[in-house]
Amino acid sequence: MKYKWASLAVASVLTLSIGVNALAASQFSDIAKVDGKEKIESLQERGFISGVTATQFKPEQTLSTAQGVQMLVKSFQLSLAEFQFIKAPQASDSYTKVKDGVWYSDAFIIATLNGIDVPREVDPAAKLTREQFTNYLMEAMQKAGNLPMFKIDPVAIADESKITADYQGAIQRSLALKVNALDSSGKFNPKESITRAEAAVMIYNALDYLQKHPELTNQAQNSGGMFEPSDSTGESK
Repeated sequence: MKYKWASLAVASVLTLSIGVNALAASQFSDIAKVDGKEKIESLQERGFISGVTATQFKPEQTLSTAQGVQMLVKSFQLSLAEFQFIKAPQASDSYTKVKDGVWYSDAFIIATLNGIDVPREVDPAAKLTREQFTNYLMEAMQKAGNLPMFKIDPVAIADESKITADYQGAIQRSLALKVNALDSSGKFNPKESITRAEAAVMIYNALDYLQKHPELTNQAQNSGGMFEPSDSTGESK
């Protein structure tokens, strides 16, 4: 396999507005009372997420690894367009349990070649935890937005001892950029399975941040690759 790396421009993710206004009627009949309903509808309208059926999103259903990887690849518009191959890649080239030629195969291929560190031994049917999905999402956000290094003040997390060490950086970045939020007790609940609704809201928040901060690449170039995340008003924290 021969390929070349190239950064995706922020504009490739942001060519479609992700505002929640003027939305078409939702095709999902089971999200009327779900927190983040408008965000789910916005992603669905743009083809970034799909339902479990034509009319049901199943918001409280736990997210499988295959579903999560597919959602991230579609939402951040990751692709193989910037790569050159001698032989077309197969999912089985990179994974031991990901089948070739099924609905999620291409998503896993695209994910791994775009720097999303999904373990080689991953089970596509396995439930994703909050910390796992956060880690994958922040890697997808980094690739799509070409984000610089973060200078952040770590947030105190009540159940930090339960967080896998390798995921701590991604979790702190997600909190700094308001992709994630702690619960009312200040906990992240890293080992809990993430629901489809929670994952969709996080994706929306990440895309929204990129849309509102197109200056990130310039800041990285002008400040040696380091910047301080800013809030929704554009003021540095």
